[in-house]
Amino acid sequence: MTTTLVVPGLDGGGAGHWLRWIEGVLPDTRRVTQKDLSSLDLLEWSSAVRAEISKCAEPATVVAHGFGCLAALRASMDCPGRVASALLVAPFDADALRLAWMLPEEPLPFPAAIAASSNDPYLRSSKAAFWANYWSCDLIELGRAGCVDPASGFGPWPQALRLLDGLRSSAQTRMPQLALRETPHLARAI
Repeated sequence: MTTTLVVPGLDGGGAGHWLRWIEGVLPDTRRVTQKDLSSLDLLEWSSAVRAEISKCAEPATVVAHGFGCLAALRASMDCPGRVASALLVAPFDADALRLAWMLPEEPLPFPAAIAASSNDPYLRSSKAAFWANYWSCDLIELGRAGCVDPASGFGPWPQALRLLDGLRSSAQTRMPQLALRETPHLARAI
Protein backbone atom coordinates (compact mmCIF):
# COMPACT_ATOMS: atom_id res chain seq x y z
CA MET A 1 0.00 0.00 0.00
CA THR A 2 1.15 3.53 -0.75
CA THR A 3 2.41 5.62 2.14
CA THR A 4 0.28 8.65 2.99
CA LEU A 5 2.49 11.57 3.89
CA VAL A 6 0.77 14.15 6.12
CA VAL A 7 2.18 17.67 5.82
CA PRO A 8 0.58 19.99 8.41
CA GLY A 9 0.49 23.76 8.19
CA LEU A 10 1.80 26.41 10.55
CA ASP A 11 -0.24 25.25 13.52
CA GLY A 12 1.02 21.68 13.16
CA GLY A 13 -2.48 20.24 13.04
CA GLY A 14 -3.25 19.89 16.75
CA ALA A 15 -5.22 17.19 18.53
CA GLY A 16 -8.63 18.04 17.02
CA HIS A 17 -7.38 18.60 13.48
CA TRP A 18 -8.65 16.50 10.56
CA LEU A 19 -5.02 15.64 9.69
CA ARG A 20 -4.69 13.85 13.06
CA TRP A 21 -7.93 12.02 12.27
CA ILE A 22 -6.52 10.97 8.84
CA GLU A 23 -3.44 9.59 10.60
CA GLY A 24 -5.66 7.54 12.88
CA VAL A 25 -7.78 5.97 10.14
CA LEU A 26 -5.32 5.36 7.30
CA PRO A 27 -2.64 2.68 7.58
CA ASP A 28 0.97 3.47 6.69
CA THR A 29 0.71 7.20 7.40
CA ARG A 30 3.72 9.35 8.21
CA ARG A 31 3.74 12.91 9.52
CA VAL A 32 6.28 15.47 8.41
CA THR A 33 7.63 17.36 11.41
CA GLN A 34 9.09 20.84 11.16
CA LYS A 35 11.74 22.44 13.33
CA ASP A 36 9.80 25.70 13.60
CA LEU A 37 6.04 25.62 13.03
CA SER A 38 5.82 29.41 12.96
CA SER A 39 8.50 29.95 10.32
CA LEU A 40 7.65 30.76 6.71
CA ASP A 41 10.99 29.42 5.46
CA LEU A 42 9.83 27.40 2.47
CA LEU A 43 13.23 25.85 1.80
CA GLU A 44 13.49 24.53 5.36
CA TRP A 45 9.93 23.22 5.29
CA SER A 46 10.35 21.55 1.89
CA SER A 47 13.60 19.97 3.06
CA ALA A 48 11.69 18.18 5.83
CA VAL A 49 9.07 16.99 3.31
CA ARG A 50 11.79 15.82 0.92
CA ALA A 51 13.44 13.81 3.70
CA GLU A 52 10.18 11.97 4.43
CA ILE A 53 9.48 11.38 0.73
CA SER A 54 12.92 9.80 0.36
CA LYS A 55 12.10 7.31 3.16
CA CYS A 56 9.07 5.95 1.30
CA ALA A 57 9.57 2.66 -0.55
CA GLU A 58 7.33 3.80 -3.41
CA PRO A 59 5.80 7.12 -4.51
CA ALA A 60 3.79 8.67 -1.68
CA THR A 61 0.32 10.14 -1.53
CA VAL A 62 0.64 13.59 0.01
CA VAL A 63 -2.08 15.27 2.03
CA ALA A 64 -1.11 18.78 3.05
CA HIS A 65 -2.70 21.77 4.76
CA GLY A 66 -2.02 25.51 4.68
CA PHE A 67 1.66 26.41 4.36
CA GLY A 68 2.43 22.68 4.25
CA CYS A 69 0.88 22.63 0.75
CA LEU A 70 3.58 24.98 -0.53
CA ALA A 71 6.29 22.89 1.14
CA ALA A 72 4.88 19.72 -0.43
CA LEU A 73 4.76 21.30 -3.88
CA ARG A 74 8.33 22.56 -3.58
CA ALA A 75 9.54 19.14 -2.38
CA SER A 76 7.77 17.41 -5.27
CA MET A 77 9.92 19.45 -7.69
CA ASP A 78 13.06 18.11 -6.04
CA CYS A 79 11.80 14.50 -5.98
CA PRO A 80 10.54 13.75 -9.49
CA GLY A 81 8.50 10.58 -9.67
CA ARG A 82 8.30 10.20 -5.87
CA VAL A 83 4.84 11.74 -5.38
CA ALA A 84 1.94 9.62 -6.64
CA SER A 85 -0.82 12.15 -5.86
CA ALA A 86 -1.53 15.14 -3.64
CA LEU A 87 -4.48 16.61 -1.78
CA LEU A 88 -3.71 20.27 -1.04
CA VAL A 89 -6.18 21.68 1.47
CA ALA A 90 -6.51 25.42 2.11
CA PRO A 91 -3.07 26.28 0.71
CA PHE A 92 -1.53 29.63 1.46
CA ASP A 93 -1.35 32.13 -1.40
CA ALA A 94 2.17 31.78 -2.77
CA ASP A 95 1.92 35.16 -4.53
CA ALA A 96 0.99 36.99 -1.33
CA LEU A 97 4.01 35.43 0.39
CA ARG A 98 6.25 36.18 -2.61
CA LEU A 99 7.11 32.48 -2.88
CA ALA A 100 5.49 31.59 -6.20
CA TRP A 101 8.87 31.62 -7.93
CA MET A 102 9.87 28.62 -5.81
CA LEU A 103 6.93 26.46 -6.91
CA PRO A 104 6.23 24.36 -10.03
CA GLU A 105 5.89 26.37 -13.22
CA GLU A 106 4.21 23.60 -15.19
CA PRO A 107 1.26 21.26 -14.66
CA LEU A 108 1.94 18.82 -11.87
CA PRO A 109 3.11 15.40 -13.10
CA PHE A 110 0.76 13.61 -10.70
CA PRO A 111 -2.98 13.80 -9.94
CA ALA A 112 -3.72 16.57 -7.46
CA ALA A 113 -6.64 18.49 -6.02
CA ILE A 114 -6.85 21.83 -4.26
CA ALA A 115 -9.63 21.93 -1.67
CA ALA A 116 -10.41 25.57 -1.00
CA SER A 117 -12.82 27.67 1.02
CA SER A 118 -14.68 30.76 -0.14
CA ASN A 119 -13.82 32.60 3.10
CA ASP A 120 -10.24 31.46 3.75
CA PRO A 121 -8.24 34.50 4.94
CA TYR A 122 -5.03 33.04 3.42
CA LEU A 123 -6.28 32.30 -0.11
CA ARG A 124 -9.09 33.95 -2.06
CA SER A 125 -11.36 31.66 -4.10
CA SER A 126 -10.20 33.27 -7.34
CA LYS A 127 -6.57 32.53 -6.48
CA ALA A 128 -7.41 28.92 -5.59
CA ALA A 129 -9.02 28.59 -9.02
CA PHE A 130 -5.98 30.21 -10.64
CA TRP A 131 -3.51 27.82 -8.99
CA ALA A 132 -5.68 24.78 -9.68
CA ASN A 133 -5.79 25.73 -13.36
CA TYR A 134 -2.08 26.61 -13.46
CA TRP A 135 -1.03 23.24 -12.02
CA SER A 136 -3.83 21.25 -13.77
CA CYS A 137 -5.35 20.23 -10.43
CA ASP A 138 -8.95 19.53 -9.62
CA LEU A 139 -10.54 22.35 -7.63
CA ILE A 140 -12.76 21.22 -4.77
CA GLU A 141 -14.88 24.15 -3.58
CA LEU A 142 -15.78 23.64 0.07
CA GLY A 143 -17.99 26.72 0.47
CA ARG A 144 -17.59 28.81 3.62
CA ALA A 145 -15.13 26.51 5.38
CA GLY A 146 -12.68 29.08 6.73
CA CYS A 147 -9.17 27.67 7.06
CA VAL A 148 -10.50 24.07 7.01
CA ASP A 149 -9.30 23.53 10.56
CA PRO A 150 -10.93 22.68 13.92
CA ALA A 151 -11.97 26.32 14.44
CA SER A 152 -13.94 25.98 11.19
CA GLY A 153 -15.50 22.68 12.28
CA PHE A 154 -13.06 20.29 10.59
CA GLY A 155 -12.14 17.49 12.95
CA PRO A 156 -13.00 14.09 11.46
CA TRP A 157 -13.47 14.75 7.74
CA PRO A 158 -14.70 11.73 5.75
CA GLN A 159 -14.77 13.78 2.51
CA ALA A 160 -10.96 13.98 2.69
CA LEU A 161 -10.79 10.17 2.59
CA ARG A 162 -13.02 10.09 -0.50
CA LEU A 163 -10.87 12.73 -2.18
CA LEU A 164 -7.70 10.77 -1.37
CA ASP A 165 -9.24 7.57 -2.73
CA GLY A 166 -10.11 9.35 -5.97
CA LEU A 167 -6.60 10.74 -6.31
CA ARG A 168 -5.04 7.33 -5.64
CA SER A 169 -7.24 5.75 -8.29
CA SER A 170 -6.23 8.47 -10.76
CA ALA A 171 -2.57 7.90 -9.94
CA GLN A 172 -2.85 4.16 -10.63
CA THR A 173 -4.38 4.69 -14.06
CA ARG A 174 -2.12 7.62 -14.91
CA MET A 175 1.28 6.04 -14.16
CA PRO A 176 1.35 3.72 -17.21
CA GLN A 177 0.26 6.61 -19.43
CA LEU A 178 3.09 8.84 -18.17
CA ALA A 179 5.66 6.14 -18.89
CA LEU A 180 4.67 6.25 -22.56
CA ARG A 181 4.74 10.04 -22.84
CA GLU A 182 7.75 12.27 -23.49
CA THR A 183 8.65 14.48 -20.60
CA PRO A 184 7.71 18.13 -21.27
CA HIS A 185 11.22 19.52 -20.81
CA LEU A 186 12.62 17.16 -23.45
CA ALA A 187 9.82 17.97 -25.86
CA ARG A 188 10.61 21.69 -25.59
CA ALA A 189 14.31 21.09 -26.21
CA ILE A 190 13.74 19.41 -29.58
